[in-house]
Amino acid sequence: MDEIKNYDKAAEIIKTAILQSQYDAARSVNEKQLALYYGVGKYISQNSRKGFWGKGAIDAISERLDKALPGLRGFTSRNLRYMRTFYEEWEILDFADRSQNTLENESGNLELMNSKLENAAIAPIWNLQVQNYRDFPMDAFLHIGFTHHRVILGKAKSIEERLYYIRRCANEHLTVESLKSSLAADDYRRQGALPNNFARTLPASEQAFRAVNAFKDEYLLDFINVEELGVRDVQDVDERTVENSIIHNVKNFILAFGKDFAFVRNQYHLDAFGEDQYIDLLFFNRELNCLVAVELKTGKFKTSYLGQLQGYLSVLDGFERKPHENPSIGLILCKDMNKSFVDYVIHDYAKPMGVATYKTSKDMSDELRKALPDVEALRKLLDDQEE
Repeated sequence: MDEIKNYDKAAEIIKTAILQSQYDAARSVNEKQLALYYGVGKYISQNSRKGFWGKGAIDAISERLDKALPGLRGFTSRNLRYMRTFYEEWEILDFADRSQNTLENESGNLELMNSKLENAAIAPIWNLQVQNYRDFPMDAFLHIGFTHHRVILGKAKSIEERLYYIRRCANEHLTVESLKSSLAADDYRRQGALPNNFARTLPASEQAFRAVNAFKDEYLLDFINVEELGVRDVQDVDERTVENSIIHNVKNFILAFGKDFAFVRNQYHLDAFGEDQYIDLLFFNRELNCLVAVELKTGKFKTSYLGQLQGYLSVLDGFERKPHENPSIGLILCKDMNKSFVDYVIHDYAKPMGVATYKTSKDMSDELRKALPDVEALRKLLDDQEE
């Protein structure tokens, strides 16, 4: 028996080593690719922007590369321009080379350089240190692929916004389509923007900070298609209709809701002192280590919703919460609210709560609807990942 356990342990150790090696190899390839693209972008920028090359130079160079290296991928004229943008957009951070190596040393045979300018143009990005930006997430920057970087640079304009999406891509392993959805939903500006009383009601400041960043002020529930539900008017959609749509599309809802949420159940039954109560949707958040009660409302926010939700949270904490869990958090999802009013009244309540709004497919503009990926494509992607 001990011999079997030893074999199991040995297999587990070897498996871990193999997976770590595969991860390190993939990471190294990605870093070197980013280094090459950054360096090539710098070389192209310094020659094309200052007039050393004539008009049409990038197209001509791309054609020559295609002939010189048949089957070479990723060096079309469009991608060469993306590399130039990659360098120019991140040049403002003043990357400083800490090593004296160049990509010529790494590749051994790169014939782009024939002058001092060209020799200085391409340097290994994995040995770079950012001089003018505190807490730059270099690991996350090097972790995500060039396509992710290109999408972020195309949509996010400020450095802070770009770093937000870089961290999200690295930490949550977002696909390119998921990244585009996050950008279309403007998650950067919606993070922590919902009216809440977390700072006053949660015992630890760190827990309050995490709670603020776990929720958005508005959710795009584009999988709720009013026309498919046979409802003529958005006003005719009641809470149970929205709830049922969420249950039937719970994967998509969690994708929209955020990271680390696990679905417990809908119409969660609370029985305290002989009183039956039902929470519309109950989740557990691993990062916050707490239950999250969600109440769905199809109209405009009313103060009575807070009283109802506070009662649910009291019973959850008193009868359902485990000893190792943090206090439960409540979220009201409604169609509309006066943010200033909600932010004013919510601070009088003792339980941690927030209020957010949501939009269905009918509420979204055609432009936004087209920017979001198809629901069926998302569902297939999630199913493929599970398999």
